[in-house]
Amino acid sequence: MYDYLNGKLVFKAPTHVILDVGGIGYHIHISLTTFAFIKEQENCKLYISFQVREDAHTLYGFASEAERQLFNHLISVSGIGPNTGRMILSSITPEEIQSAIINGQVAIIQKIKGIGPKTAQRVILELQDKLKKEGADTLLPLSSNRLSVPEEALTALVMLGFAKPQAEKVLNTITLTEPDLTVEALIKSALKKL
Repeated sequence: MYDYLNGKLVFKAPTHVILDVGGIGYHIHISLTTFAFIKEQENCKLYISFQVREDAHTLYGFASEAERQLFNHLISVSGIGPNTGRMILSSITPEEIQSAIINGQVAIIQKIKGIGPKTAQRVILELQDKLKKEGADTLLPLSSNRLSVPEEALTALVMLGFAKPQAEKVLNTITLTEPDLTVEALIKSALKKL
């Protein structure tokens, strides 16, 4: 329902913020990783995960799209709710979590408060293949510069569900012969070959 909210930080705490967007104050739960990123800012953009339960509608905000994606993966695991997902992202960095899951390091995940050995194994079992498919560099911070045309096209193709290595190979082939394509033209061309 919400992709992101961009506005003025009216209140900041390590666990939540109040973000004023067009005169409406949104109470958004955040991880410590996001808090560290936004604590010096007056205005910010948070990528939102909107969680609905019988008794609550809750917004969870993240400084990066990659952190939100990892949060959504974590809460898809049976036994991990949004608060536990946020606790995981607050305990160690998203990059460390992803690395631990991909490499099957149960001990690292088990050290997180509220995660027992069975849950740690379940996280690895259910997410290892998904995260491997997305690629180990999914969580690398994007530079503040705009993405190049091939990088934008690759991001779009991965979001459409194509495997990153396969999409990269096709895009490299296309850009060698036609280096001046727009993002849209490059994606259309790649879709014909994938």
